[in-house]
Formats: sequence, structure tokens, C-alpha cells
Amino acid sequence: MDDIDRAIINTLQGGFPICDRPFDAVAETLGLTGTQLRTRIGKLKADGIISRFGPMWHAERMGGELTLSAMKVPPERFDEVAGIVNAFPEVAHNYAREHALNMWFVVATEKPGRKAEVLAEIETMTGITVHDMPKIQEFYVGLRFEA
Repeated sequence: MDDIDRAIINTLQGGFPICDRPFDAVAETLGLTGTQLRTRIGKLKADGIISRFGPMWHAERMGGELTLSAMKVPPERFDEVAGIVNAFPEVAHNYAREHALNMWFVVATEKPGRKAEVLAEIETMTGITVHDMPKIQEFYVGLRFEA
């Protein structure tokens, strides 16, 4: 990763313009063209430097549901289960933790009731209990990672 890629990652964590040509607007601040910016974002994703590039929607304010979920996955099945969980478009932020509940992920759905369906489908497909930990109170942390 070079200095331009670091600048892209650091810049895009702070927001994305809402305008007719948002990539061109961001690219100009980085000394790039919109095409160069999109190409570099695609390469960062293809190289596994970033796992996702896209908006973060507030599912509940849009009429959907959101929850944090955890599973106790046998180590020898971790990659297999991660593949099943990650195949759901409603799943984001899937990560490993050093804990008895070693797989944690966020489920965000467009419609009420879909969250329960997704968790049940994951349980059926993996044979592993999914612990649903819905949000009780929201806090804004403003987490950023310096590249």
C-alpha cells in the first residue's frame, strides 16, 4: 500500500460527498481522477486491504432491523461457517474474537421480521446457535482507523 492508498482510506472514512459525481469530487482532493480513485478502491478490495466500500445505512430508521450476533464456532469449522454467514447480504462486520463466542457479526435488514429469518437460516445451515444481542441504547463512537 502506498501513500496514495493510505490517503484514500483515511479520506473515505470521514464521509463521502452527495453530489452528481462524488468519486470525482473526492479524487480531486487527492490529486487523482475519479477513474483512478475507483480503480484504486477496487484494487484495495481485491487485495484484501479493505473488505468493504459502501455506505452505512441506519437500518432501523429506514424501517428495518439491526442486531449484533455471536456464535460459538468450532475452530476447525470457522472458515466454513464464516463463508455461510458472509453469504447473507444482510451480514456485515463479521470478525473473529478470542472468546467462547468466537464469531461476531452484524445483521441489518430492510424489513421487520427479516432479522429473525436470517438468524434462523444461519442456525439451520450451520447447526450452530446464533446469539441475538439487539441494541438497547445507541452510542456514537466515531471509530476511524489510520492507514
